[in-house]
Amino acid sequence: MPVFVETVTDPSQQDRIDLAKIFADAPAWLLAPHADAAALIEAGLADHSLIAGRFNDRLLGAGLLQRGEPHWRLSHLCVRKITRRRGVGKRILEESLRLAGEAGKELHLAAPRDHLEAQALAARTHLPLDSL
Repeated sequence: MPVFVETVTDPSQQDRIDLAKIFADAPAWLLAPHADAAALIEAGLADHSLIAGRFNDRLLGAGLLQRGEPHWRLSHLCVRKITRRRGVGKRILEESLRLAGEAGKELHLAAPRDHLEAQALAARTHLPLDSL
């Protein structure tokens, strides 16, 4: 399935609905330090770190790609529950790696260090894991 990854800067009303649905499926630990999904989305839009995967004009997954020094960090990666296991998260991760590489930066994953899913993803992708 061709998933196109983009930085979301000026979301349409449908994009906002899709983002709310994406993060509504997120476990509570994934939203921290934000109070809720709406706060996470607004923070990502405000600092231009919101990156999302689009298929057929709908956003299916999103995360925050913080372009910092000395490396970039991908955090809060979430895919809609009904779309999981179809490569959306993988495409967002691949595009984040590509963008970081083009900028001459290393990409790190950021998640709670004691969370097993985050540790497994970091191990599978061979990416460093930073604590949130």
